[in-house]
Amino acid sequence: MSLYSNGCRTFNDLSSGAPGLSRALLTKRLRELERAGLLVIVPKPNGRGSYYEPTEAGHEAWSVLAALGTWGDRWTDILAEHADPNAVLWSWSHQYQNSETLPPDRTVVQFEFRDEKSRWIREWFRVEDRFIELCLFDPGFDIDLVVRIEDPVPFAQWHAGLIEWRDVLRDGVTLTGSTHLQRALPTWNTCPSSHKERRIAEAGSFAY
Repeated sequence: MSLYSNGCRTFNDLSSGAPGLSRALLTKRLRELERAGLLVIVPKPNGRGSYYEPTEAGHEAWSVLAALGTWGDRWTDILAEHADPNAVLWSWSHQYQNSETLPPDRTVVQFEFRDEKSRWIREWFRVEDRFIELCLFDPGFDIDLVVRIEDPVPFAQWHAGLIEWRDVLRDGVTLTGSTHLQRALPTWNTCPSSHKERRIAEAGSFAY
């Protein structure tokens, strides 16, 4: 099974999942991983671009990376410089969308947040057939819900399962649009609950 079973096999996918990392630096890092024997770069059959696949050593390194992530969740705080809404939306749509609670009909949610230069950025969730597509350009349909992220830290903390959705609404996010969708939106994300469950299990394992 591919390490990038969530769909991250191409350069563009990897770049989208690493906001703030320049494409030049990403290229350098991927080449370093290739030289280290952790991944192979395979040309696509159509000759346009490449696939990035982990080697056996790369697969085994995943447990080390997961352990580092667990350690980070336990001992580090989410600060403003680490709370990128684009990273949260990418993670949510690529890894943690909940098909059981997503609407079957086309639904468009617009997210608004500031970039590092305080410019307002817009991204969209286009939902169809219980599947989220993250759009960086206006999908061209009516907007059913607008999510304005004034403070990205609570939004990132909620995604990591550190606070409740009600705290996010109190401390930095406003919703405009369908009341039904306002209630349903947080249920589309499995990440908060999965992180909470993992922390509970880890707390038990660290108990003396």
